[in-house]
Amino acid sequence: MLPALIATDVDGTLLNDAERISERTREAILAAMAAGTKFVLATGRPPRWIRPVVDELGFAPIAVCANGAVIYDAATDRVISARTLSVEVLAELAEIAARAVPGAGLAAERVGRSAHDSATPQFVSAPGYEHAWLNPDNTEVSFEDVLSAPAVKLLVRKPGTASSELAAALAKHIGVLGDITYSTNQGLVEISPIGISKAIGVQEVARPLGISARDTVAFGDMPNDVPMLLWAGHGVAMGNAHPEALEAANEVTESNDDDGLARVLERWWL
Repeated sequence: MLPALIATDVDGTLLNDAERISERTREAILAAMAAGTKFVLATGRPPRWIRPVVDELGFAPIAVCANGAVIYDAATDRVISARTLSVEVLAELAEIAARAVPGAGLAAERVGRSAHDSATPQFVSAPGYEHAWLNPDNTEVSFEDVLSAPAVKLLVRKPGTASSELAAALAKHIGVLGDITYSTNQGLVEISPIGISKAIGVQEVARPLGISARDTVAFGDMPNDVPMLLWAGHGVAMGNAHPEALEAANEVTESNDDDGLARVLERWWL
């Protein structure tokens, strides 16, 4: 059966290592959409980092952002829904992080009504927080201010520590306060509201369209993609994927630099 929905991760999956979408991949996606298949982004990125992806695609899809916590309509620049960690839960998580991972830095992702809602500081970090990527767009605030408003995810960062080790250390103590995942190996983990994942976010988009998991093909490369790969009727891991994503997938394609996503879609539409 032809998939009714394509759900794809962005970094390391849809984008190549130069952060571009190849012409082959773009053509495969457009061919699927021309045949009536829906296309959804499913990413750890916040809404404000979706515009470069839209520019590469040439159209503005619905985006499941912040690992499933936010549903964002890129065409209208509107946050449709957001699930957050409460101030009380953030305080508990911060206390756990301080005990379980001494010296770790904290930051919080928030969301407003649009991608760049000036009324809501989007990304706030505590003094001493070291970023895992170049050109961060954070606002540095006090430690107390990081925890002062609901957040779609809490970031815990400790340079020099593998993300898997950091996640394991925190998982022993967090329990039902939140769900831990990571999308980079650079000593950064992301804590989302309990029960939230890319799978839940994609379901939220698919359900009103009458599309089930069985009718979905999903692509990913990192542990934060695992719930979505397991949920989809056909989960595809990239050739460059983390071992956890490889294990969760029904199929392993070529890497993001070798048009792995396009090679799968072309079986149906080209």
